[in-house]
Amino acid sequence: MRTMILHCVRHGESVYNAEGRLQGHLEVPLSARGLRQAEATAEALAAHPIEAIYASPLCRARQTAEVIARRLRLPVRFDDRLKEIDVGRFQGRLRTELHRDQAKVLARWASGDPDFPLPGGESRRQVAQRGQAAFEAIRRAGHPCALVVAHGTVLLSTIKVLAGLPLEGPPRSLQNASITTVRWPEHGPLEILAIDQVAHLDGLGPAGTGDLVA
Repeated sequence: MRTMILHCVRHGESVYNAEGRLQGHLEVPLSARGLRQAEATAEALAAHPIEAIYASPLCRARQTAEVIARRLRLPVRFDDRLKEIDVGRFQGRLRTELHRDQAKVLARWASGDPDFPLPGGESRRQVAQRGQAAFEAIRRAGHPCALVVAHGTVLLSTIKVLAGLPLEGPPRSLQNASITTVRWPEHGPLEILAIDQVAHLDGLGPAGTGDLVA
């Protein structure tokens, strides 16, 4: 099995990103800015020898992947294991409301315990396990260069596990439409070449992050 280059893209800004709401598994479309971010990301990736595109089927990731796919003239292969973390009963809630009403739960989430789930949802370790299975399936397909379009938590958690990095620590996200590039050698852990790159979004305004989950 040869070395694989994998470009990992977080979806463009969604309507809920713009409103400051948690999304989880909800079907939320891209905002107008998110669509422009997807177009800019497609242009940035056009110079790379990408042979396959894999994506989360959730609307915000699907729309981002389809914009890129049109530019690269490739089909999109969807995988449920690339969905964002399930935030359970917090889905659709404003972050400001949760910081006011669920301060203790959010403090526990921010403490860095990867086995702590939000109420009715998943833990980061559970997300990393299904993300790892999805990445390993992509690797077995034998692509020298592929693209994954998904979500901040599943991408970062999976990359950490495959790079041999600890999941412990405060949860982090990626900026909307950012590009993270990794090298996965035949032997040894995944290597991070570039993370959370957004230079291709210059002129579109702040890319945006989530302080809880994407």
